[in-house]
Amino acid sequence: MSEPLVIVGNGMAAARLVDELAKIALGRYAVAVIGDEPRLAYNRVLLSSVLAGETASHDIELKPAAWWRDRGVTLKYGCVATEIDVGRRELKIANEESIAFSRLVLATGSTPLRLNVPGADLAGVHTFRDSRDVDLLLTLAAQKKRVVVVGGGLLGLEAAYGLAKAGAPVTLIHLMDRLMERQLDAPAAALLKSLVERKGIKILLDANTARLHGETRVEGLELTDGRRIDADAVIFAAGIRPNSALARDAGLPVNRGIVVDDCLQTGAADIFALGECAEHRGTCYGLVEPAYEQARVLAQHLAGGAAVYQGSVVATNLKVSGVSVFSAGDFMGADGSEIVVLSDVRHGTYKKLVISGGRLSGAVLIGDVGDALWYLELIRSREPIARIRNRMMFGRSLAIQSEAA
Repeated sequence: MSEPLVIVGNGMAAARLVDELAKIALGRYAVAVIGDEPRLAYNRVLLSSVLAGETASHDIELKPAAWWRDRGVTLKYGCVATEIDVGRRELKIANEESIAFSRLVLATGSTPLRLNVPGADLAGVHTFRDSRDVDLLLTLAAQKKRVVVVGGGLLGLEAAYGLAKAGAPVTLIHLMDRLMERQLDAPAAALLKSLVERKGIKILLDANTARLHGETRVEGLELTDGRRIDADAVIFAAGIRPNSALARDAGLPVNRGIVVDDCLQTGAADIFALGECAEHRGTCYGLVEPAYEQARVLAQHLAGGAAVYQGSVVATNLKVSGVSVFSAGDFMGADGSEIVVLSDVRHGTYKKLVISGGRLSGAVLIGDVGDALWYLELIRSREPIARIRNRMMFGRSLAIQSEAA
Protein backbone atom coordinates (compact mmCIF):
# COMPACT_ATOMS: atom_id res chain seq x y z
CA MET A 1 0.00 0.00 0.00
CA SER A 2 1.31 3.46 -0.92
CA GLU A 3 2.58 5.68 1.90
CA PRO A 4 0.73 8.98 2.35
CA LEU A 5 3.07 11.84 1.37
CA VAL A 6 1.67 15.34 1.89
CA ILE A 7 3.25 18.40 0.28
CA VAL A 8 2.26 21.81 1.63
CA GLY A 9 2.61 24.37 -1.13
CA ASN A 10 1.72 24.18 -4.80
CA GLY A 11 4.47 26.26 -6.32
CA MET A 12 7.45 25.57 -8.55
CA ALA A 13 9.41 23.64 -5.91
CA ALA A 14 6.48 21.35 -5.12
CA ALA A 15 5.76 20.69 -8.80
CA ARG A 16 9.38 19.80 -9.49
CA LEU A 17 9.48 17.46 -6.47
CA VAL A 18 6.40 15.59 -7.72
CA ASP A 19 7.94 15.39 -11.21
CA GLU A 20 11.27 14.04 -9.92
CA LEU A 21 9.58 11.57 -7.58
CA ALA A 22 7.28 10.25 -10.31
CA LYS A 23 10.31 9.46 -12.48
CA ILE A 24 12.01 7.23 -9.91
CA ALA A 25 9.35 6.06 -7.44
CA LEU A 26 5.94 6.24 -9.12
CA GLY A 27 3.37 4.52 -6.93
CA ARG A 28 5.48 4.37 -3.80
CA TYR A 29 3.59 7.31 -2.29
CA ALA A 30 -0.01 8.46 -2.32
CA VAL A 31 0.78 12.14 -2.88
CA ALA A 32 -1.47 14.99 -1.78
CA VAL A 33 -0.52 18.58 -2.63
CA ILE A 34 -2.07 21.37 -0.55
CA GLY A 35 -1.89 24.90 -2.02
CA ASP A 36 -3.43 28.15 -0.86
CA GLU A 37 -3.59 29.75 -4.31
CA PRO A 38 -6.82 28.83 -6.13
CA ARG A 39 -5.14 27.47 -9.27
CA LEU A 40 -2.69 24.91 -10.62
CA ALA A 41 1.04 25.42 -10.04
CA TYR A 42 2.50 28.01 -12.38
CA ASN A 43 5.83 29.56 -13.37
CA ARG A 44 6.15 32.52 -11.01
CA VAL A 45 9.10 33.84 -13.03
CA LEU A 46 6.73 34.64 -15.88
CA LEU A 47 4.28 36.75 -13.87
CA SER A 48 5.80 39.95 -15.22
CA SER A 49 5.22 38.64 -18.77
CA VAL A 50 1.55 38.18 -17.91
CA LEU A 51 1.47 41.68 -16.47
CA ALA A 52 3.12 43.04 -19.61
CA GLY A 53 0.60 41.27 -21.84
CA GLU A 54 3.29 39.10 -23.42
CA THR A 55 1.92 35.82 -22.03
CA ALA A 56 -1.57 34.63 -21.10
CA SER A 57 -2.19 33.63 -17.50
CA HIS A 58 -3.13 30.04 -18.38
CA ASP A 59 0.04 29.65 -20.46
CA ILE A 60 2.30 29.85 -17.41
CA GLU A 61 0.85 26.74 -15.75
CA LEU A 62 3.64 24.23 -15.18
CA LYS A 63 1.55 21.11 -15.79
CA PRO A 64 -2.06 20.54 -16.90
CA ALA A 65 -4.57 18.96 -14.53
CA ALA A 66 -4.31 15.65 -16.40
CA TRP A 67 -0.58 15.44 -15.66
CA TRP A 68 -1.21 15.51 -11.92
CA ARG A 69 -4.10 13.07 -12.22
CA ASP A 70 -2.05 10.61 -14.29
CA ARG A 71 0.55 10.50 -11.51
CA GLY A 72 -2.04 9.77 -8.87
CA VAL A 73 -1.67 13.15 -7.15
CA THR A 74 -4.56 14.55 -5.13
CA LEU A 75 -4.63 18.33 -5.54
CA LYS A 76 -6.25 20.56 -2.95
CA TYR A 77 -5.73 24.17 -3.98
CA GLY A 78 -7.38 27.18 -2.44
CA CYS A 79 -6.72 25.49 0.91
CA VAL A 80 -4.67 26.96 3.76
CA ALA A 81 -2.72 24.59 6.02
CA THR A 82 -3.20 25.75 9.60
CA GLU A 83 -1.39 23.27 11.84
CA ILE A 84 1.03 20.36 11.85
CA ASP A 85 0.37 17.80 14.56
CA VAL A 86 3.80 16.20 14.69
CA GLY A 87 2.84 13.56 17.24
CA ARG A 88 -0.35 12.42 15.47
CA ARG A 89 1.28 12.92 12.05
CA GLU A 90 -1.61 14.98 10.76
CA LEU A 91 -1.92 18.22 8.82
CA LYS A 92 -4.90 20.42 9.53
CA ILE A 93 -6.31 22.77 6.92
CA ALA A 94 -8.62 25.77 7.25
CA ASN A 95 -11.93 23.91 6.98
CA GLU A 96 -10.86 21.81 9.98
CA GLU A 97 -10.20 18.79 7.81
CA SER A 98 -7.17 16.71 8.87
CA ILE A 99 -4.92 14.84 6.48
CA ALA A 100 -2.74 12.01 7.78
CA PHE A 101 0.82 11.73 6.52
CA SER A 102 3.67 9.27 6.68
CA ARG A 103 6.00 11.93 5.35
CA LEU A 104 5.43 15.66 5.06
CA VAL A 105 7.18 18.19 2.81
CA LEU A 106 6.94 21.93 3.45
CA ALA A 107 7.25 23.92 0.23
CA THR A 108 5.48 27.00 1.53
CA GLY A 109 7.62 29.56 -0.30
CA SER A 110 7.82 33.14 0.93
CA THR A 111 5.80 36.31 1.33
CA PRO A 112 6.68 39.83 0.12
CA LEU A 113 7.88 42.36 2.66
CA ARG A 114 5.82 45.47 3.30
CA LEU A 115 7.90 48.39 4.54
CA ASN A 116 7.06 49.45 8.08
CA VAL A 117 6.51 53.13 7.31
CA PRO A 118 3.59 55.49 8.05
CA GLY A 119 0.84 55.08 5.48
CA ALA A 120 1.77 51.56 4.46
CA ASP A 121 -1.74 50.38 5.31
CA LEU A 122 -3.49 52.88 3.02
CA ALA A 123 -5.69 51.66 0.20
CA GLY A 124 -3.75 51.53 -3.06
CA VAL A 125 -0.64 50.00 -1.48
CA HIS A 126 0.06 46.54 -2.86
CA THR A 127 2.69 43.84 -3.28
CA PHE A 128 3.80 41.88 -6.34
CA ARG A 129 4.23 38.20 -5.65
CA ASP A 130 1.52 35.95 -7.05
CA SER A 131 -1.09 35.71 -9.80
CA ARG A 132 -3.69 37.46 -7.67
CA ASP A 133 -1.40 40.50 -7.47
CA VAL A 134 -1.08 40.49 -11.26
CA ASP A 135 -4.84 40.75 -11.72
CA LEU A 136 -4.92 43.79 -9.45
CA LEU A 137 -1.94 45.48 -11.12
CA LEU A 138 -3.46 44.93 -14.56
CA THR A 139 -6.46 46.95 -13.41
CA LEU A 140 -4.14 49.79 -12.30
CA ALA A 141 -2.32 49.78 -15.62
CA ALA A 142 -5.56 49.79 -17.61
CA GLN A 143 -6.63 52.91 -15.71
CA LYS A 144 -3.24 54.58 -16.43
CA LYS A 145 -2.66 55.06 -12.72
CA ARG A 146 0.64 56.64 -11.62
CA VAL A 147 2.56 53.87 -9.88
CA VAL A 148 5.64 53.96 -7.65
CA VAL A 149 7.47 50.64 -7.28
CA VAL A 150 9.63 50.34 -4.16
CA GLY A 151 12.57 48.00 -4.70
CA GLY A 152 15.21 47.72 -7.42
CA GLY A 153 15.89 44.02 -7.14
CA LEU A 154 14.57 41.41 -9.53
CA LEU A 155 10.99 41.55 -8.25
CA GLY A 156 10.76 45.35 -8.38
CA LEU A 157 12.21 45.58 -11.87
CA GLU A 158 9.81 42.94 -13.11
CA ALA A 159 6.82 44.74 -11.59
CA ALA A 160 7.94 48.07 -13.04
CA TYR A 161 8.48 46.61 -16.51
CA GLY A 162 5.15 44.82 -16.55
CA LEU A 163 3.25 47.91 -15.42
CA ALA A 164 5.02 50.19 -17.89
CA LYS A 165 4.46 47.77 -20.76
CA ALA A 166 0.78 47.60 -19.79
CA GLY A 167 0.52 51.39 -20.00
CA ALA A 168 1.05 52.77 -16.49
CA PRO A 169 3.44 55.70 -15.77
CA VAL A 170 6.02 54.11 -13.45
CA THR A 171 8.69 55.42 -11.10
CA LEU A 172 10.97 52.85 -9.48
CA ILE A 173 12.83 53.79 -6.30
CA HIS A 174 15.67 51.80 -4.77
CA LEU A 175 17.41 52.18 -1.44
CA MET A 176 20.85 51.14 -2.72
CA ASP A 177 23.24 52.89 -5.11
CA ARG A 178 22.68 50.38 -7.91
CA LEU A 179 20.03 48.01 -9.21
CA MET A 180 20.18 44.29 -8.38
CA GLU A 181 23.17 44.80 -6.09
CA ARG A 182 23.08 41.13 -5.05
CA GLN A 183 23.61 39.98 -8.62
CA LEU A 184 25.43 42.78 -10.46
CA ASP A 185 28.56 44.87 -10.11
CA ALA A 186 28.43 48.65 -10.59
CA PRO A 187 29.12 48.80 -14.38
CA ALA A 188 26.59 46.05 -15.13
CA ALA A 189 23.97 47.71 -12.92
CA ALA A 190 24.57 51.09 -14.59
CA LEU A 191 24.06 49.54 -18.03
CA LEU A 192 20.91 47.78 -16.87
CA LYS A 193 19.59 51.08 -15.48
CA SER A 194 20.09 52.85 -18.78
CA LEU A 195 18.44 50.02 -20.72
CA VAL A 196 15.43 49.94 -18.37
CA GLU A 197 15.06 53.72 -18.49
CA ARG A 198 14.82 53.49 -22.28
CA LYS A 199 11.56 51.61 -21.72
CA GLY A 200 10.03 54.69 -20.10
CA ILE A 201 10.61 53.77 -16.44
CA LYS A 202 11.95 56.53 -14.19
CA ILE A 203 14.53 55.20 -11.72
CA LEU A 204 15.69 56.87 -8.50
CA LEU A 205 18.64 55.34 -6.62
CA ASP A 206 19.77 56.01 -3.03
CA ALA A 207 16.07 56.64 -2.38
CA ASN A 208 14.82 55.72 1.08
CA THR A 209 11.06 55.72 1.75
CA ALA A 210 10.04 57.84 4.75
CA ARG A 211 6.23 57.71 4.57
CA LEU A 212 3.23 57.40 2.29
CA HIS A 213 0.74 60.26 2.04
CA GLY A 214 -3.02 60.14 1.77
CA GLU A 215 -6.21 60.21 3.83
CA THR A 216 -7.81 56.88 3.00
CA ARG A 217 -5.99 56.10 -0.28
CA VAL A 218 -2.36 56.61 -1.09
CA GLU A 219 -1.65 59.87 -2.90
CA GLY A 220 2.12 60.02 -2.83
CA LEU A 221 5.38 58.78 -1.39
CA GLU A 222 7.91 60.88 0.53
CA LEU A 223 11.62 60.08 0.65
CA THR A 224 13.86 60.69 3.66
CA ASP A 225 15.55 63.55 1.78
CA GLY A 226 12.20 65.35 1.53
CA ARG A 227 11.37 64.62 -2.08
CA ARG A 228 7.77 63.67 -2.76
CA ILE A 229 6.50 61.54 -5.64
CA ASP A 230 2.82 61.72 -6.53
CA ALA A 231 1.26 58.29 -6.88
CA ASP A 232 -2.14 56.65 -7.31
CA ALA A 233 -0.66 53.32 -6.21
CA VAL A 234 2.50 52.06 -4.51
CA ILE A 235 3.89 48.56 -5.05
CA PHE A 236 6.22 47.10 -2.42
CA ALA A 237 8.73 44.75 -4.06
CA ALA A 238 11.59 45.20 -1.63
CA GLY A 239 12.29 41.63 -0.59
CA ILE A 240 10.74 38.41 0.63
CA ARG A 241 10.43 36.54 3.92
CA PRO A 242 10.33 32.71 4.13
CA ASN A 243 6.94 31.31 5.10
CA SER A 244 8.02 29.49 8.23
CA ALA A 245 5.12 30.10 10.66
CA LEU A 246 3.57 26.66 10.14
CA ALA A 247 6.87 24.98 11.03
CA ARG A 248 7.59 27.31 13.94
CA ASP A 249 4.18 26.72 15.48
CA ALA A 250 4.81 22.97 15.24
CA GLY A 251 8.02 23.33 17.24
CA LEU A 252 10.39 22.75 14.33
CA PRO A 253 13.72 24.65 14.36
CA VAL A 254 13.42 27.94 12.48
CA ASN A 255 15.96 30.73 12.02
CA ARG A 256 15.27 32.96 9.05
CA GLY A 257 13.81 29.92 7.29
CA ILE A 258 12.93 26.35 8.26
CA VAL A 259 16.23 24.73 9.20
CA VAL A 260 17.04 21.61 7.15
CA ASP A 261 20.00 19.23 6.97
CA ASP A 262 21.74 17.86 3.88
CA CYS A 263 18.80 15.49 3.29
CA LEU A 264 16.38 18.47 3.46
CA GLN A 265 14.96 17.05 6.70
CA THR A 266 13.77 19.42 9.40
CA GLY A 267 14.21 18.88 13.12
CA ALA A 268 11.46 16.24 13.07
CA ALA A 269 11.79 12.80 11.49
CA ASP A 270 10.10 12.44 8.08
CA ILE A 271 9.23 16.14 7.85
CA PHE A 272 11.16 17.96 5.14
CA ALA A 273 11.34 21.44 3.62
CA LEU A 274 12.63 22.83 0.33
CA GLY A 275 12.60 25.97 -1.76
CA GLU A 276 12.30 29.52 -0.50
CA CYS A 277 10.98 28.50 2.93
CA ALA A 278 14.03 26.31 3.72
CA GLU A 279 17.30 27.36 5.33
CA HIS A 280 20.25 25.11 4.54
CA ARG A 281 23.62 25.70 6.20
CA GLY A 282 22.51 29.21 7.13
CA THR A 283 21.34 30.16 3.63
CA CYS A 284 17.83 30.80 2.31
CA TYR A 285 17.80 30.72 -1.48
CA GLY A 286 15.27 32.99 -3.14
CA LEU A 287 15.84 31.62 -6.64
CA VAL A 288 14.29 28.81 -8.65
CA GLU A 289 17.36 26.75 -9.56
CA PRO A 290 18.41 25.94 -5.96
CA ALA A 291 14.83 24.80 -5.28
CA TYR A 292 15.03 22.49 -8.29
CA GLU A 293 18.34 21.09 -7.10
CA GLN A 294 16.81 20.49 -3.67
CA ALA A 295 13.82 18.77 -5.30
CA ARG A 296 16.10 16.33 -7.13
CA VAL A 297 17.94 15.45 -3.92
CA LEU A 298 14.78 15.12 -1.83
CA ALA A 299 13.09 12.93 -4.45
CA GLN A 300 16.06 10.56 -4.43
CA HIS A 301 16.05 10.51 -0.63
CA LEU A 302 12.31 9.79 -0.49
CA ALA A 303 12.85 6.99 -3.01
CA GLY A 304 15.35 5.33 -0.68
CA GLY A 305 18.55 6.74 -2.15
CA ALA A 306 21.49 8.30 -0.35
CA ALA A 307 21.57 11.69 -2.10
CA VAL A 308 22.65 14.77 -0.16
CA TYR A 309 22.32 18.47 -0.85
CA GLN A 310 25.53 20.44 -0.39
CA GLY A 311 24.30 23.89 -1.35
CA SER A 312 24.00 25.67 -4.69
CA VAL A 313 26.10 27.97 -6.81
CA VAL A 314 23.72 30.91 -6.97
CA ALA A 315 22.94 31.96 -10.52
CA THR A 316 20.48 34.36 -12.13
CA ASN A 317 19.70 33.82 -15.80
CA LEU A 318 16.61 35.80 -16.69
CA LYS A 319 15.16 38.50 -18.87
CA VAL A 320 14.87 41.41 -16.42
CA SER A 321 12.56 44.17 -17.60
CA GLY A 322 13.07 42.94 -21.14
CA VAL A 323 16.88 42.88 -20.76
CA SER A 324 18.78 39.58 -20.68
CA VAL A 325 20.81 39.30 -17.46
CA PHE A 326 23.07 36.52 -16.15
CA SER A 327 25.03 36.43 -12.91
CA ALA A 328 26.70 33.49 -11.17
CA GLY A 329 29.24 32.64 -8.52
CA ASP A 330 31.73 35.17 -7.13
CA PHE A 331 30.75 37.91 -9.57
CA MET A 332 32.46 40.68 -7.55
CA GLY A 333 35.82 38.91 -7.36
CA ALA A 334 37.42 37.96 -4.04
CA ASP A 335 40.93 39.07 -3.14
CA GLY A 336 43.48 37.52 -5.48
CA SER A 337 40.99 37.02 -8.31
CA GLU A 338 41.62 38.15 -11.87
CA ILE A 339 38.89 40.02 -13.70
CA VAL A 340 38.36 40.15 -17.46
CA VAL A 341 35.81 42.64 -18.82
CA LEU A 342 34.31 43.29 -22.24
CA SER A 343 31.98 46.30 -22.32
CA ASP A 344 30.04 47.72 -25.27
CA VAL A 345 27.58 50.18 -23.76
CA ARG A 346 26.42 51.47 -27.14
CA HIS A 347 25.17 48.01 -28.10
CA GLY A 348 23.91 47.23 -24.60
CA THR A 349 26.31 44.39 -23.79
CA TYR A 350 28.62 43.75 -20.86
CA LYS A 351 30.67 40.67 -19.95
CA LYS A 352 32.70 40.13 -16.84
CA LEU A 353 34.55 36.91 -16.02
CA VAL A 354 36.19 36.31 -12.65
CA ILE A 355 39.09 33.85 -12.57
CA SER A 356 40.54 32.37 -9.40
CA GLY A 357 43.15 29.64 -9.10
CA GLY A 358 43.07 28.95 -12.83
CA ARG A 359 39.32 28.34 -12.79
CA LEU A 360 36.25 30.43 -13.61
CA SER A 361 34.70 31.47 -10.31
CA GLY A 362 32.13 34.07 -11.35
CA ALA A 363 30.50 35.82 -14.28
CA VAL A 364 28.14 38.69 -15.14
CA LEU A 365 26.52 39.12 -18.55
CA ILE A 366 24.17 41.86 -19.75
CA GLY A 367 22.55 41.73 -23.18
CA ASP A 368 24.40 38.82 -24.78
CA VAL A 369 23.77 35.79 -22.56
CA GLY A 370 24.03 33.09 -25.22
CA ASP A 371 26.91 31.36 -23.42
CA ALA A 372 25.53 31.76 -19.90
CA LEU A 373 24.92 28.07 -19.26
CA TRP A 374 28.44 27.20 -20.49
CA TYR A 375 29.97 29.70 -18.08
CA LEU A 376 27.77 28.35 -15.30
CA GLU A 377 28.94 24.79 -15.97
CA LEU A 378 32.58 25.94 -15.87
CA ILE A 379 31.95 27.62 -12.51
CA ARG A 380 30.19 24.58 -11.05
CA SER A 381 32.61 21.97 -12.38
CA ARG A 382 35.70 23.97 -11.40
CA GLU A 383 37.35 22.74 -14.57
CA PRO A 384 40.80 24.30 -15.26
CA ILE A 385 40.54 26.91 -18.02
CA ALA A 386 44.19 27.49 -18.95
CA ARG A 387 43.76 26.14 -22.48
CA ILE A 388 40.81 28.38 -23.30
CA ARG A 389 41.50 31.40 -21.10
CA ASN A 390 42.49 33.75 -23.94
CA ARG A 391 39.34 32.95 -25.94
CA MET A 392 36.62 32.17 -23.41
CA MET A 393 35.45 35.77 -23.23
CA PHE A 394 34.30 35.43 -26.84
CA GLY A 395 32.10 32.43 -26.15
CA ARG A 396 32.01 28.66 -26.13
CA SER A 397 32.00 28.16 -29.89
CA LEU A 398 35.24 30.07 -30.49
CA ALA A 399 36.94 28.67 -27.39
CA ILE A 400 36.13 25.03 -28.21
CA GLN A 401 36.89 25.35 -31.94
CA SER A 402 40.26 26.96 -31.27
CA GLU A 403 41.08 24.29 -28.69
CA ALA A 404 40.26 21.52 -31.18
CA ALA A 405 42.42 23.13 -33.85
